[in-house]
Amino acid sequence: MAFEDKTLKCKDCGGDFIFTAGEQEFYAEKGFENEPARCRECRDARRRSRDGGEARAPREMHETVCAECGIVTQVPFKPRNDRPIYCRECFNAKKQI
Repeated sequence: MAFEDKTLKCKDCGGDFIFTAGEQEFYAEKGFENEPARCRECRDARRRSRDGGEARAPREMHETVCAECGIVTQVPFKPRNDRPIYCRECFNAKKQI
């Protein structure tokens, strides 16, 4: 199916924006049925306001000892004693096995 650029009207600002043939092809590949309702600037503004308008806070890291090599490492979750915890290198090595 051949796609052609379309001019759409943003539902927030009322301005015209182009829904390119490439974007239409991407939407079709992903199975999206609706055309975009907002221009790029309004979509970005909406996303920023939804996320609180700020960068996300850094993850809380917890220190623990690697069950494989014994070095002190940090993980982004609270360690429990019921499962072994590995440093990044040991985790990646076990994942490849």
